[in-house]
Amino acid sequence: MKQKADHVKEVTPKKNKGFKAIILGGLLGGLIVALLGGGYLYATDNLDGGGIPTQESGLVDGNGKVTTTDVTVNVTSEVTEAVKKVEDSVVSVINMKEQNLEGFDGVFGSGTTEPTNETNLQTIGEGSGVIYKIDGDTAYIVTNNHVIDNSDAIEILLKDGTKFKAEVIGTDIWTDLAVLSVPADKVKKAATFGNSDSIQVGEPAIAIGSPLGTNFASSVTQGIVSAKNRTVDTDIDGDSVVDWEMTVIQTDAAINPGNSGGALINIAGQVIGINSMKISADTVEGLGFAIPSNDVVDIINQLETEGKVVRPVLGISLLDISQISEQQKESVLKLPKEVTAGVVVGQVQEGSAAEKGGLQKYDVIVKFNGEEVKNTISLRKGIYKSELGKEVEIDYYRDGKLEKTTVTMTTSESIS
Repeated sequence: MKQKADHVKEVTPKKNKGFKAIILGGLLGGLIVALLGGGYLYATDNLDGGGIPTQESGLVDGNGKVTTTDVTVNVTSEVTEAVKKVEDSVVSVINMKEQNLEGFDGVFGSGTTEPTNETNLQTIGEGSGVIYKIDGDTAYIVTNNHVIDNSDAIEILLKDGTKFKAEVIGTDIWTDLAVLSVPADKVKKAATFGNSDSIQVGEPAIAIGSPLGTNFASSVTQGIVSAKNRTVDTDIDGDSVVDWEMTVIQTDAAINPGNSGGALINIAGQVIGINSMKISADTVEGLGFAIPSNDVVDIINQLETEGKVVRPVLGISLLDISQISEQQKESVLKLPKEVTAGVVVGQVQEGSAAEKGGLQKYDVIVKFNGEEVKNTISLRKGIYKSELGKEVEIDYYRDGKLEKTTVTMTTSESIS
């Protein structure tokens, strides 16, 4: 089969024209077009004064220099309008820690050689926060507990560059929320919370915060609500053991370190979540999470008034049965082989609901208030859902025998 080749073809016009046009085709023609930046150039006879028309590849001024031109385009959208409503309420939160300065004053120009042992506040972490309430002389900011954890001082950076100190009002490690207070005259406006129960999967979601710290403060990313009521395992104390499950909003709006504590808003400019964490791996992209606004409001109302969240406690240390070896299950716990789920009681606090209910070390709790106990997470959820002052029934194994007891739920403050 013959190959078709592209050729440079010479075309001879009519003799009375006196002009020739050369048409370049194929690959060579493509190269010329590319070099001309997508424009074109052609020749024709000039007997009628038509000249050689060209298509401009750029804008030049009267001196032949490249210049710019103003183009008026309306870029206002629902997203930009939503951001305008909230951007002044989203702040950077700077975690500061006292550091010992051990050195010589001479280094700093005092001329002495006496060693010093002063302290200085240094930034150890940065995150985001949301001003949600202005009440009299005080404004309140919600952020993540892990953003301000272990701080000696907190600084707030506004969108306009204003910086000032904040006070910690209350924190809660289980929901990863904290409330700060600042002077009301330092802030411009407070954000409003939307109803996170009414959001729909697929609707727009906009994240505002300080990814990677204050250098990128007030950054805006856009995505959608990818899922509602996602359950995410959480390691509270950093020991690589899952302690809790958080119910969160999943979004593909980019959430990076430093976004924590910032706002996830809807298209109406309402805060529907507080950004809390991001799963990051080579094979995972676009997976961010926010604490639903309805949960946030419940917690921050308690933190404002109490400084903490008051929850029922059982007064025991817990260990998943899955962490116990088969040998220990048989020799120490004396569990029947069919028992594969539950929580082992460790230490029992004196005066606690557990002690008053007769629970002892090495008891294995398998039911709490009528619901099966699969692990420490399910038991904690059962405890926190119970009502203070109310009795609950606990099923447990002791020395291989199934037992029952009733305890009255109390707070940690009630334990003597």
